[in-house]
Amino acid sequence: MKIGITGATGQLGTLVVNELKKREYNNHLVALVRSTEKAKDLEIETREFDYDNPKSLEKGLQGIDRLVFISANEIGQRARQHKNVIEAAKKSNVNWIVYTSLLKADTSSLSLAGEHLATEQELKASSIDYTILRNGWYTENYTASIPSAIKNDAFIGSAGNGKISSAARLDYAEALAVVITNDQNKGQTFELAGDNSYTLTDLAKEISKQTGKDIPYNNLSEDTYSNILSQVGLPEILAKGLASWDISASKDDLFDNNRKLSTLIGRPTTSIESSIHDVL
Repeated sequence: MKIGITGATGQLGTLVVNELKKREYNNHLVALVRSTEKAKDLEIETREFDYDNPKSLEKGLQGIDRLVFISANEIGQRARQHKNVIEAAKKSNVNWIVYTSLLKADTSSLSLAGEHLATEQELKASSIDYTILRNGWYTENYTASIPSAIKNDAFIGSAGNGKISSAARLDYAEALAVVITNDQNKGQTFELAGDNSYTLTDLAKEISKQTGKDIPYNNLSEDTYSNILSQVGLPEILAKGLASWDISASKDDLFDNNRKLSTLIGRPTTSIESSIHDVL
């Protein structure tokens, strides 16, 4: 059996490879990556895999039985790129695809939802066995801002009092490893999120508690937040995206309390307190 992992050198993909290695699947793994040179440290078989090159996709998927399909990172291009992968998987006789989608993709107001939903529909129409993991927010999406919050004595955003049920990337990586190694998960769609929710005010309070500094949460308008992100050097499309995703968070689009993620991995999801501690 061969298990292919797309984006295997990315932040999530690397963790997935490690989790599958822990389960002693080393000799069954294939890293599907744009640069095989960057994948050498993974110490598994590597193959070139370019979402924009259908020939490389078909070649990369030859002999792959199960595919961990981690969504691409080019916003606005993903529906097309993902369709390329699914078409190549059909031609290469891949038996099962496990895809990382977005929490509540069919109802979410996040701008990311449309491309994920389009991919889900392609999968369902493909005749390939599939499982959809609708991942909630990575806690790292917010904890990455801790250093600047400490430097500027404030945590900023536009999420208002929205409840966020995030989990660490490692939690989602472990879920992928659990799902892809158990045939009973075929045909299912899992809504995955952290066990406990928090607001950005709660997040700022916990940062203050652990640092001993007074770091309040300052809620900003979408435009103001986007402009600040642009001013500190983020590309405009990303700055606008981050601000708009916070607006969606304010509507509780990142909230979920079914605890399916912790059920899958057999342990509580990583707490926000622990994630903050790790950054500090």
